Amino acid sequence: MECILTAALTGILFALFAGQPLNILGSTGPMLVLEMIIFKFCHDQGWEFLPLRAWVGLWSALFLLIIVAFDLSALVKYITRFTEESFACLIAIIFIVEAFKKLFAITDKHPYNIHPEIPLDYTCSCYHSNFTMPDPNNATLMNITSQIGYSVFDMTKGMSTALNQNKTDSNVTDYSTFLTKKECESKGGMMMGTGCDTIVYHDNVFFLSIILFLFTFGIAWTLKMSKTSRFFPTFVRQYLSDFAVLISILCMVLLDLYIGVPTPKLEVPKKFAPSNDKRGWFINPFHPNNPWWTILVAAGPAIVAVILIFMDQQITAVIVNRKENKLRKGNGYHLDMMVVTVCIVICSLFGLPWYVAATVSALAHIMSLRKESESAAPGEKPTFLGVREQRVTALLVGILSGLSVFMTPILTIIPMPVLYGVFLYMGVAALKGMQLTDRILILLMPTKYQPDHIFLRHVKTTRVHLFTLIQILCLAVLWAIKTTKSISIVFPVMVLGTCFVRKAIEKVFTHDELKWLDDIMPDDSKKKKEDEEELKEDDDGDEETESLLGDEKRRLNEMKAIYGQGDKFGGTKTPFAQDRVNITEEVNKTGIWLQVRRDSMPVIRDPDQNNGGLHNRKNGSRDKKDKKPAEKTSFFVGEDERTPLKEEHEEDDMV
Repeated sequence: MECILTAALTGILFALFAGQPLNILGSTGPMLVLEMIIFKFCHDQGWEFLPLRAWVGLWSALFLLIIVAFDLSALVKYITRFTEESFACLIAIIFIVEAFKKLFAITDKHPYNIHPEIPLDYTCSCYHSNFTMPDPNNATLMNITSQIGYSVFDMTKGMSTALNQNKTDSNVTDYSTFLTKKECESKGGMMMGTGCDTIVYHDNVFFLSIILFLFTFGIAWTLKMSKTSRFFPTFVRQYLSDFAVLISILCMVLLDLYIGVPTPKLEVPKKFAPSNDKRGWFINPFHPNNPWWTILVAAGPAIVAVILIFMDQQITAVIVNRKENKLRKGNGYHLDMMVVTVCIVICSLFGLPWYVAATVSALAHIMSLRKESESAAPGEKPTFLGVREQRVTALLVGILSGLSVFMTPILTIIPMPVLYGVFLYMGVAALKGMQLTDRILILLMPTKYQPDHIFLRHVKTTRVHLFTLIQILCLAVLWAIKTTKSISIVFPVMVLGTCFVRKAIEKVFTHDELKWLDDIMPDDSKKKKEDEEELKEDDDGDEETESLLGDEKRRLNEMKAIYGQGDKFGGTKTPFAQDRVNITEEVNKTGIWLQVRRDSMPVIRDPDQNNGGLHNRKNGSRDKKDKKPAEKTSFFVGEDERTPLKEEHEEDDMV
């Protein structure tokens, strides 16, 4: 319930007041790691967790306010693609790994039998604690066995009821008629028999969970990629791509209901109350079990929390505001941090989890709001136009998250393996489009099969591989620190350390190489040199302006002469077209446009040649030879393609 309330509260506040509402707040893996560290620390010291956590949150809010007041969010200029993709890739890997971990954790409650050829003994019954074991020769009382679970003994109706409810047929599966060991002991009974310690296997539960997991991911990924397929009209593929995850969830829920196997389902609280019944909603920071000096001790973890919150929030914001997304509105780094600070204060005092910008969710939000051009010509790919920048979707996410409390009957039928498949899809989708992912794939490709990436045109392949290996090494160090509990407290500091690693590799790579492989970090030492150069340019500005104006005036006079006198300047100069049609490269290569190009080619004849009559017909072959090579028509080409087409005329003559 705490997570649902936090998602609704922070989602609505951030959507209404944030500077960049395209970010989606959520509970991230690094933040959960930090809270687990604080919880373990409190448990070891014998302190109350939530009051100390409240002080950590209040100290963190104070430090974040200082960051906002002094505009320290401007430090995001030192966060380059190297740090962005390392952090985003780490979060995506966490999603993928945790999805598989949760899937295989199903075997803890629903194990599967790896040796089905060995017969199993399930001879076990639930008896009264004062019950005396009968004579083994009495088959009536001892034949209380089952092939699929523990036998049932109804403590209110007696042994005869137990005999009637017992299932001796292995083909019958009725999970409601069997008591577990804990249920038997809770009713005052005890388990007796030779098979009481035999593990109860539920093979169908685990293997159906695998099917639901893989099919959820497969359907969502296939529908998402259907946007570029050749099937169905464009608007159908667009809708299938936008609602890919929802369609996959609905299909797998219906399949699970049809089969009827009791797979683990989503657990949703039935009432609006804290998960722990012993506490209320408001957390009193002054708890009697915690010494007064714990208020000061909380400042230490708060510094670590501030580093993690700042890096998590701002790295996600930098990724969202990347120029590739073609955003038009402002960034709002400082305002976003202020809104997050207010949310952290509220969450700390009410015992709610801390929510910051979630990288994977924000990227999924950006992908769902992409705008593309309509394909007008055959074979033309749609062009990315930008992102729909608005607050409605983020606001609806927050509102619907809060209303999910009233949808408990619907949410409880969703199998957990389906949600694990959604996590896998979100992790894999976040990796798609990263330059780091492209460079890792290039490591496994021969040179002749490598895609035509822009950085491969300007940087040697060996240098690209070296840059990739350094980034992979940083990613491995971050993963190792995160998974090692004893040193996981320094994880936020190591995330910040990637910025210093990026600064250090400037000694290894040149400025041009980093320009294509990464972003250029600002250099304060160069500001003075740039200012001096600007002053020199200002001094020489008047002379340069006059010379430039003179050159421009001369060009304008030449163009006027060409337009006014035409062929007197050689007969091969064509005025610039004012009604040029923009044609894509794909259409340019089609046979239809090549024919238009040949048919629209002007023919310039010798002025001394006679026009008309028998003489002209007899010398028809000479006319073909006397054709002068003309330029491409302005209807077809631009200003940079005004060259004679000699080779094409020679091909036409040969034909």
